[in-house]
Amino acid sequence: MGIRAVVLGAGEGSRMKSILPKVIHPVAGRPMIEWVIKATASLDPIQTVVVVKPDADQVVAMLPDGATPVVQPKQLGTAHALQFALEVVPLGAEDHVLVVPADTPLITSGTLGEMAKLHRRTGAAVTCVTANMEDPTGYGRVVRDGWGRVERIVEHADTTTHEREISEINGGVYMFDGSLIREAVARVERDNVQGEYYLPDMVAILGAEGYGISAYRTDAEELSGVNTQDQLARVAEIFRHRINRAWMRDGVWMQDAARVYIDASVRLEAGARILPGVHLEGSTSVAGGAELGPDCFIRDSRIGPRAKIWYSVLRGVSVGMDAEVGPYASLRPGTELGDGAKAGTFVEVKGSVVGAGAKVPHLSYVGDAEIGEEANVGAGTITANYDGYDKHRTRIGSRAQIGSNTVLVAPVEVGAEAYTGAGSAITRDVPDGALGVERASQREIPGYAKRRKDRHEAG
Repeated sequence: MGIRAVVLGAGEGSRMKSILPKVIHPVAGRPMIEWVIKATASLDPIQTVVVVKPDADQVVAMLPDGATPVVQPKQLGTAHALQFALEVVPLGAEDHVLVVPADTPLITSGTLGEMAKLHRRTGAAVTCVTANMEDPTGYGRVVRDGWGRVERIVEHADTTTHEREISEINGGVYMFDGSLIREAVARVERDNVQGEYYLPDMVAILGAEGYGISAYRTDAEELSGVNTQDQLARVAEIFRHRINRAWMRDGVWMQDAARVYIDASVRLEAGARILPGVHLEGSTSVAGGAELGPDCFIRDSRIGPRAKIWYSVLRGVSVGMDAEVGPYASLRPGTELGDGAKAGTFVEVKGSVVGAGAKVPHLSYVGDAEIGEEANVGAGTITANYDGYDKHRTRIGSRAQIGSNTVLVAPVEVGAEAYTGAGSAITRDVPDGALGVERASQREIPGYAKRRKDRHEAG
């Protein structure tokens, strides 16, 4: 059985009230439509066609290789969209067409696989996916005959009072016999409240011709559609629970899983410890024994074994084994924190290498720098790396001691085991083992406070 997949992604999404097309809103780090295409890919389709609106460049740009976009010029309903898709679908005698809406990202490959098995086993003209829902408002209802067979599907706006009491809903997911689909879709009319060509009408058309209709019933959660920001948040919550439960089954400890946000692309090792308020995004990987949180945002970063990160933001960085970050640190792209190194309270590090055991404990900015092993950077230190035109590098040697409130004016190098005096502005290289100090001589002016007060009172 050859399968051609059609993903319907041309909906207006007006109820989202968003500047983004509905189907590319992210869920667990991926656009909604990507989740749907990924689920359909499990059936190994011969072809995947995605129906989009005109000027849907953002959607098309996110489609995977091999997916063919087809434009629906006017949004006149789901059957209308299918007609345009079929224009680029060459159907063989044994082909079948899978149709899935792009705004149901919770649909799983397991459900699609079971539906395909049922379709093949029953030889039905069309198989649809249904579910029983406590509140079916907004969904089409599945109407069955006295023998329990699917008779038709009625969109919510067209239901009678009796039909609205039906709890079995249509999920908008179908598999059609390829030899029958073109004729059936051509017979769909738009005599309904919305004035649209409804895809579910094809069920009644095929049933009236005596063809078999089958239905695979799944969990209602999988058929949750996204038409509003509220529904998007609910779907994101379900994804979050799915992802977090899977990681906990694999040995990751979470103190409060309801307050942990992990993209599907993130990788965690058993033994990682996640506290509340942690956001892990992109290509982040976390080794066993690392402890994250509370309240961290980490994107595209590698976290080593037993590292501890709390109340901090990390983007595009590498944190070594037993390293410590935070609280309130910001590690920016290109930063490498070595084994046992520390970036402490209110420290910002950008594009720098902090060697093993080196420490930047608090209140410092380190940009475009190389800090050697076991060096210590005192509080208030700044690398002045930008001259208004170019960025310049600072190099601090192994076991160097940078005094508090030092300004290192790049390009500059402080040698191994060298010192800088507190409050110095270092503009020249400091040799290995030397002390670099730059200060004006301190003066004490007796009676200054009284003279100042007298001047103030005299006006």
